[in-house]
Amino acid sequence: MRALACTGAGVMLLSACASMPDSGDLRDVESTPRQDAEVRVFALPPREDAPPSEIVQGFLEALTSDDPQYTTARQYLTGTAARRWTPEESTTVLSDGPDIRVDRTTAREDGDAYAFTLTGTAVARLDQQQAYTPLHGHYSQPVHLIRDAKTGQWRIDRLPQGVVMGRSDFQRNYVSVDKYYFASGSQDGTTATGPVTAVADPVYVRRRVDAMTQMVRSLLAGPTRWLSPVVVSSFPQGSALRAGVTTLTPDDQNRLTVPLNDRASRAGQRQCRQMATQLLFTLQNLTPTVDTVTLERTDGTTLCTLGEDRAETVATRGSLRKPEYLYFLDDEQRLVRLAAGTTGTVPDPVPGPLGEGLQRLTSAAVSWDERTAAGVSADKSALFVARLAPGGTLGEPVVRSQGASENDRLTPPSWDEHGDLWVADRDPRRPRLLMLEHGAGRPNEVRVPGLDGRIDAVRVAADGVRIALVVEHADTTRSLLIGRIERAAGSTPAVSVLDLRPAAPELEDVTAMSWAGDSRLVVVGREQGGVQTMRYVQVDGSTPQGPSPAALTGVQSVAATADGRLPLVAYSEDGIVRLPSGAQWQKVVKDGSAPVYPG
Repeated sequence: MRALACTGAGVMLLSACASMPDSGDLRDVESTPRQDAEVRVFALPPREDAPPSEIVQGFLEALTSDDPQYTTARQYLTGTAARRWTPEESTTVLSDGPDIRVDRTTAREDGDAYAFTLTGTAVARLDQQQAYTPLHGHYSQPVHLIRDAKTGQWRIDRLPQGVVMGRSDFQRNYVSVDKYYFASGSQDGTTATGPVTAVADPVYVRRRVDAMTQMVRSLLAGPTRWLSPVVVSSFPQGSALRAGVTTLTPDDQNRLTVPLNDRASRAGQRQCRQMATQLLFTLQNLTPTVDTVTLERTDGTTLCTLGEDRAETVATRGSLRKPEYLYFLDDEQRLVRLAAGTTGTVPDPVPGPLGEGLQRLTSAAVSWDERTAAGVSADKSALFVARLAPGGTLGEPVVRSQGASENDRLTPPSWDEHGDLWVADRDPRRPRLLMLEHGAGRPNEVRVPGLDGRIDAVRVAADGVRIALVVEHADTTRSLLIGRIERAAGSTPAVSVLDLRPAAPELEDVTAMSWAGDSRLVVVGREQGGVQTMRYVQVDGSTPQGPSPAALTGVQSVAATADGRLPLVAYSEDGIVRLPSGAQWQKVVKDGSAPVYPG
């Protein structure tokens, strides 16, 4: 393959002139080398009298270019095929570039038709909504060519819908971005008078093909199918950009003006502020350069303008919350705390009974408002709840487990943003996921249809509508699954965790995890045949770009915050250690365990 670079224009051209025989065994379409983020890559059209193999390879290379409408890729197709092909339908990601196998039952070098089969190992797929799903299976799709009777040129006349490319090309071409909607349980995103809860909905967009406009269109189109049952959008149904608007660019004051169609133009001021908040949260996740959004009506008049400072009064999200303290258990198994983000190493017992040592603990969780804590007893048989205030009494356990051994009893607890408390009972005779409204009363048993195994760890996201579960399977492997929390109204709300999906498919033995962003988690686990590793993962099962945390051995638990400004904290063979940004692991205390931030 040969490439022509126009450095002044920041453009690289991919040529389809690589030589490939029209018969033989498997051939691999090599992934395009990673390019600088500012370099845009475009493919060259088919050359005169190119053989069938070169047409197929040129087409596949054109799929990895930055051509917005795949105009060059369509030049490798017949007119009819170009009209029928819908690249937006899906993107299939293979572990390597697609292999090309000659279909010997159809191919004839002296005829006017030729066929190939594209093969590979599928690792992921983007659907029409650009939502990511991990895959693991064989990919095989036919590609058929004919020789044009008038021109004598080979062109593809039958091909799979969508786009296919290798993993390295996918990482170069696409970027994961969170778009934001409102939790449907947070006072209803269209009528709330106070801050509502923003929920991240990650999608992938083409990195250098006007990603900003792509994200605005994706936001207006609504949430992905997996998340849609538990969120709402403030944009009226049918909202879209005004007819004729093809690109959006912020001005030199970091303001983005978004012209809307008639459906969206009818919104009132409160609703408009919520619409603008969704846009700001979404665009700031893509680029920090946008700090103000102006929404325009169809006639060009201003519907509303919102800056980032006011957006935070309209809605809250996990990445806007900054905990006051880091909590953990000291050498006496009391709950203690350190001011978050400091370099301190001398903790103070929390106020109230959980800090007095009246009940030895093995794990704990602190509510989001940091007014209440829950602790599991040292033998993991009982869950206690107490206020973080002087003078309180501990009271009776709110949950008891009848498991025969410690490993068959209660998991560490977790609080959601509603103030409800979650814990799993690992008793093999009656494994359960439990939720206590406001941390008190009769525990509600949560339905988890499709659960294959026993829950080993529970962490609810800051938005209160997603939950991360470490599940131990019959073969003793442990995987990280993400579920959607749905609540049915009633005097005794029925709560379910639905549509479980893997978040760390490459790890077969997950030992610890924590939310570390609006749609990101930090996970400790082991690949098949590998050693323990710590890495970041996305809720959709993809791997975010950027470095993993520095290596650390013997990690038993890990704690992170959604805002990312506070250090990662872990409990390892060295005791409790923290990882400030840009630094190495630092010891906090030698004799301590079970670190947690609020949540």
